[in-house]
Amino acid sequence: VQLQASGGGLAQAGGSLRLACTASGPAADRYAWGWFRQEPGKEREFVSACSWSGSQTYYVDSVKGRFTISIDSAKNTVYLQMNMLKPEDTAVYLCTKPKAYGMDLTQESTYTYWGQGTQVTVSS
Repeated sequence: VQLQASGGGLAQAGGSLRLACTASGPAADRYAWGWFRQEPGKEREFVSACSWSGSQTYYVDSVKGRFTISIDSAKNTVYLQMNMLKPEDTAVYLCTKPKAYGMDLTQESTYTYWGQGTQVTVSS
């Protein structure tokens, strides 16, 4: 599975950005989706995830009420709508997929396939 992310960029605090990630290749239409973020010199942080159907969603506390994950199954694409952005949201955002069902989607070790990342920068 190959993952291609897009939609990052520069936003002001309080603004919005929408990230997209499209999967291609064998099994691209299977399994859950996840978003992580990483700042230079820091570990990857779980941001959000959703089940294969999109019916179950998960968020880190710091983004609850501001970020929304959704999927377009027909396009094998996951979106992360980010509203009310804060400077502390600045990071490289990575989309990811596991290669099995029924795993803990908040754990980095769950995931097998990773996109290249897209930079999000929020200015104060």
